Amino acid sequence: MHATPSLHATQSIQDQVYAQWAKDPERFWAEAGEAVHWYKHWDRVLDGSRAPFYRWFPGGVVNSCYNALDRHVEQGRADQPALIYDSPVTGTIKTFTYRELRDEVARFAGVLRGQGVRTGDRVIIYMPMVPEAVVAMLACARIGAIHSVVFGGFASHELAARISHAEPTLIVSASCGIEVNRVVPYKPLLDKAIELASGKPRSCIILQRPEERAPLVAGRDYDWSELMAAPQPAECVPVAATDPLYILYTSGTTGMPKGVVRDNGGHLVALKWSMTHIYGVEPGEVYWAASDLGWAVGHSYIVYGPLFNGNTTVLYEGKPVGTPDPGAFWRVISQHRVSVFFTAPTAIRAIKRDDPTGEHVRRYDLARFRTFFLAGERCDPDTLHWAEQQLGVPVIDHWWQTETGWPIGVNCVGLGMLPVKPGSCAKAVVGYDVRVLGEDGQELTSGQTGNIVIRLPLPPGCLPTLWHNDEGYVRSYVSRYPGYYLTADAGYKDADGYLWVMGRTDDIINVAGHRLSTGAMEEVLASHPDVAECAVVGVADKIKGEIPLGLVVLKAGVQRPAAAIADEVVGMVRERIGPVAAFRIAVVVQRLPKTRSGKILRGTVKRIADGTEYRVPPTIDDPTTLDEIAAVLAAVGYPRR
Repeated sequence: MHATPSLHATQSIQDQVYAQWAKDPERFWAEAGEAVHWYKHWDRVLDGSRAPFYRWFPGGVVNSCYNALDRHVEQGRADQPALIYDSPVTGTIKTFTYRELRDEVARFAGVLRGQGVRTGDRVIIYMPMVPEAVVAMLACARIGAIHSVVFGGFASHELAARISHAEPTLIVSASCGIEVNRVVPYKPLLDKAIELASGKPRSCIILQRPEERAPLVAGRDYDWSELMAAPQPAECVPVAATDPLYILYTSGTTGMPKGVVRDNGGHLVALKWSMTHIYGVEPGEVYWAASDLGWAVGHSYIVYGPLFNGNTTVLYEGKPVGTPDPGAFWRVISQHRVSVFFTAPTAIRAIKRDDPTGEHVRRYDLARFRTFFLAGERCDPDTLHWAEQQLGVPVIDHWWQTETGWPIGVNCVGLGMLPVKPGSCAKAVVGYDVRVLGEDGQELTSGQTGNIVIRLPLPPGCLPTLWHNDEGYVRSYVSRYPGYYLTADAGYKDADGYLWVMGRTDDIINVAGHRLSTGAMEEVLASHPDVAECAVVGVADKIKGEIPLGLVVLKAGVQRPAAAIADEVVGMVRERIGPVAAFRIAVVVQRLPKTRSGKILRGTVKRIADGTEYRVPPTIDDPTTLDEIAAVLAAVGYPRR
C-alpha cells in the first residue's frame, strides 16, 4: 500500500475534458476529427462489430502526407520552417520550409512510383537520422504505401526477420551512420539481411553519404541522388482512414516479429489533438523530440504530430553528451528557439552525471524554452527535481507505449497544468479508461500495486492489431483480462486519481511473499547525492525466492570510496522501504547496459546474475557493457553457486 499526499483541488480543466469524453466518447472524437482534412468524412466514428478489433472512422478517406505538408503550404505556411536538421556529428545544420519539404517529398514519392511501389505496398526504411529518412516516410504516406522504419545499424538477422515478415517491395537505406567516434557501414548489414530474408525486395535505394560510400548491386541498388535528379512528382493519394500508415516492429522481438500497425485516420486525429491539448504547442512554434526515427517517439513526435500541427520540428543527429559536451541539448534549444522539448529520462541522467551542477545549462539563452517532457521509462523524482532546478521550467513525466503511439497518462499542459507529483505521470488522458487489476482480475483500491490495464476500446491512434497476426494481438494484449488491453506495466492509482507506473510487470519482484516494486527502490537509490543512474533487479534466492540487487553509476567527479556509497544506499532502502525489501547488495558500475532508445536492460542483468542463458539484445547500445556488468557481479558472488 502506498501513501501519497492528496491534493483535494477543485476539478481541473483536464478532469472536465476527461468527463466530457467519458460521457460520449464517439461525439468527442468526432469533434476532434473536424480539426483535420478529409477527402470524405467517415460513415461512423467507431466500428466495434469485430471486437476486440476496433476500427476508428471507417468510411473516412484521408491522406497523412497532405495533412502534414500540402495543407500547410496551401493555408499560408509555405515559407515557415517545417524541419530543422541539426547534426553535430557532421557539422551540418539545414532547414526545410514547408514548401521545400513538400516538394522534396513529392519528388521522392515519384521515385517510389517509378520503382513500382503502389498503394498498399510495404517499404522498409533503414536509415540514420538524416532528412532523407523523414522524406522517405512522408513519401510513402503520400502514395499510400506502408512504411516500416527499422533503426539504422540494427543487426542483420533482426533486419532480415522484418524483411521476411513485412515483404517490402523496396528498401530505402544509406551507406553509413555516424556515431560519436566512428562511422558505421550500413550496406554490409543490409546486404547480409537481404541474403538471410525469405523474401527479397525488388530494389533498394541507397543514400550515399560523403563519410563513406557503399558499393551498389547492379540491377537491384540505385543511388538516391541519381534517382532524384529528374523524377516526376507524385500527388497525394486518398486512402481509407482504416488503411495502414505504417508498421513498427517492437524492439527485442524473437520468433515472429511483433509488427504494431498504425492506421491513417485515427492516428491523424489523435496526434493532432495531442499536440495542442497535451504538449501545449501552437502552430508555428518549434517543437523538438530528441529520439530516433526508429522508435515510436520518432514517428509520432519528430515527424507526424508536429507536422500535422504546423510546427517546426527538429531532427537531431547526435547524443546528449559527447557531441561535443553535456550542453548539446541546451545548445539546440537555444539556437533553434525550441519552445517544447521531449526526451527520455536516461538522457537527462547522462547529462546530470557529466554536469551535476548545471554549468553547461547556464551557457545558453533558454528564454523561449517553456516546457520539458520526459518519457520512455519512469523518471525518478531526483532527476526530475534536478531538471526543474537547472532549467527553471515545468518538467512533465508522462507514460505511453509503442503500441499506443501517444500518451496514456500525462499532465496535459494544453489544458492547464495539474499539480506535479514527482514520480507520477499524473492522470489518464481522454480516450484511456485506465484501471489497476489484481491477479484475479478484480479492480484494486487506491494505493494497491497491480497490473495496469485499459478498458477497450483503445482510443484512436492505438494499434488496431499486429501486422498479419490477429491471433498474436489477442494473445499478447487482450486475452489475460477479457475486455481490457494489458499494458504489461505495474503500478497503482492514488486517492487523487494520479497514476504511478512503477515498471514493467516483470519488474515487480516477490520477496518472501511480498510484492515489491524495483522502481520504488530505484527512486531511493537515485536520491543519493553521489548517484547519477541506477537500476534494481530481482535475482533468484533459495530462501526468499527473489531478492533485490542494486546497480549504481556515480556522478562525474565523485571521489568517495565506492564501497561506502554502496553501503549508504543499502541503508537508505532499508530505512525508507523497510527490512521487508531484503535489500542487502548494491554495486557500483561504470555504466548501465541500455537499448539505443535509452531503456535499461534489467531483464538481461537479471539473467546474468542468475546464471541463466541470455542473448545479446539486438537493440543494445554497446554490447561490451554486459561483459562489464558480468565481471562486477562475479566479484560479489553472482551467479550464486
